[in-house]
Amino acid sequence: MHVQIALFDGFDPLDVIAPFEVLHAGGLFAAGAVTVALASVEGARDVPSGTGSLSLRATEVLDTSRADVILVPGASGRVEERNEGDDTIPKILGRTLETRLPDVLREACTDPELIVATVCGGSLVLAMAGLIEGRHAVTHHLGMDLLDATGVVAVDARVVDDGDLVTAAGVTSGLDLGLYLLERELGPRIAHAVEQMFAHERRGTVWRPRGLEPTTI
Repeated sequence: MHVQIALFDGFDPLDVIAPFEVLHAGGLFAAGAVTVALASVEGARDVPSGTGSLSLRATEVLDTSRADVILVPGASGRVEERNEGDDTIPKILGRTLETRLPDVLREACTDPELIVATVCGGSLVLAMAGLIEGRHAVTHHLGMDLLDATGVVAVDARVVDDGDLVTAAGVTSGLDLGLYLLERELGPRIAHAVEQMFAHERRGTVWRPRGLEPTTI
């Protein structure tokens, strides 16, 4: 299973590094059954994050024919504009729509064999591009109203599994997303080994659109 984590200008570093480390460790425990790489639609380049001067290097082009999983992070920045010209998270996410990223994600979302995963505001990139209308998803709690406004069925859970779309909430949920993907695709023993190594227990129930609906109590 090859995972590509999509980098774009202004990405949130923890949205990227947390699942990268978890998935990389899963590959070590699974004798190379998982590989993970940082990618961008422009190919190999240094990509500036939205956190200070921190950049990460994309080592390959984001390519649906190469990936089994494409993971989209959110952005890092101010939530609301305080001074004119502030580079806010909505502005950063909006700029992704002017790149080739939505085209690649559109292709990914139409391939049932390819998993699209997101952390934090990554699901907003998909939603703003009109790619997940009617699907179940989660984002950072401050973006849930926007997710709902785009026609997405917003679910307040740590991780939401809607088949070939798996989304996670706030930034630290990238750890839980990575562990869940390992469990789902490789089995619980690999996920448990990584969980023990990282000394991190997954939080919350993974929400899926199945089973009995709870009644009001």
